[in-house]
Amino acid sequence: MPLICAFCMSPLWGQQAVDGEVVLEQVRSVDDYVREIRGYLHEHPELSGQEFETARFIQSEIAKLGLPVTKVPGTGFYAVLDTKRPGKTVGLRADIDALPLQENPYNLKQKKKWVSKNEGVSHACGHDGHTAILLGVANILTNLKDRLNGKIIFIFEEGEETNSGIDPMIEALRPLKIDAIYGNHLKSNLNTGELFIREGPIMAGTGTIAFDVTGRGGHASRPDLSVNPVFAAANILTGISIAWNNQRDITKTVTLGITRIQGGEVYNVIPNSVFIGGTLRFFDKEEGEKSFVLLRKVSEDIASAHNCSVAFHDNMGVALNPMVNDTVLTRFTREAVEEIYPGHIVTDEQYIWYAAETFTKYSQLAPTVFVFPGIRNYELGSGAEHHNDRFDLDEDALQYAVGAMVQFAVQYLHSYAD
Repeated sequence: MPLICAFCMSPLWGQQAVDGEVVLEQVRSVDDYVREIRGYLHEHPELSGQEFETARFIQSEIAKLGLPVTKVPGTGFYAVLDTKRPGKTVGLRADIDALPLQENPYNLKQKKKWVSKNEGVSHACGHDGHTAILLGVANILTNLKDRLNGKIIFIFEEGEETNSGIDPMIEALRPLKIDAIYGNHLKSNLNTGELFIREGPIMAGTGTIAFDVTGRGGHASRPDLSVNPVFAAANILTGISIAWNNQRDITKTVTLGITRIQGGEVYNVIPNSVFIGGTLRFFDKEEGEKSFVLLRKVSEDIASAHNCSVAFHDNMGVALNPMVNDTVLTRFTREAVEEIYPGHIVTDEQYIWYAAETFTKYSQLAPTVFVFPGIRNYELGSGAEHHNDRFDLDEDALQYAVGAMVQFAVQYLHSYAD
């Protein structure tokens, strides 16, 4: 009886792996399409949780590929590319919402190519680019379907800016048993062609500060007959800032961003209460949680010294954990992308981002990797900060984001085939 070759029993037997030249050729073939999609989306932005036309447009593009779409409560959805051959399942994610921000028609240097047509709403964070990238990738991987194994899940997430769509999406994806999830975020302080791929914490966790300091209001002419929460609130802020330097581990960064202090509305009335609001940002989950404990204790103790009380709002506390790239998956991704874009990979810690991202929650489902493609081009005028009315991107950057995502998917499905 002849021996049976173990390799020949592999689902990849008889299939040629997709090499880098094929990937780059495919990227070039969809480049005009990706730019066109990005332009359309940029001109028609919709706010978080209201991406109705955006979702319909994306689904119409997915329908052209013949892929089934599963809607998630809200406006989010996912589409599945099933090769009908055994293998791993990878998730590829984009976010689809825009910001409540009036767009400036000029970037840092010149008039923008695309400008929002929706008053007071704009894609000032690059989510239009993320969606265009994923649609380009979906086209490429559908073209390469006969050379792939396993399944690919294209994830279009509602409301990243407000966290409105992430939890329903996580629950919808849970039964699919995804093995790895890849996402990207265009980055305004990285040059076009650069790709930041680094293991470990790369984006901050965030938490909400929201509480009322309550005293007893009265006439400003007789403060002795009232209990003034304004002084208590002022002392609380001073106390917190002092505690930040003396009662925390200074080797673990936690930024204290107080952004709101709101009390009375007229000059001669002492208010009953003062609201204090803001955020914390942190890269160590445990240190973030400890910081909230410290903030609560200092606030309560100082309020009590002023005969006031503190009421913490329900949303006070950690909202999102830090975005931590899985070590093994990130190293795999970096090596794979280096094959097609040698010399383009950046790992310097200066590009670690203090912004927060709902993508961190996908780690509940599978190992994750989040990549930052650069979009800065001084000559073009792109490079303004995210969430800025002059924000713009260099469309030449989109090809690198598409290529990196495709290369990850094809190499992962090939390397980890059952």
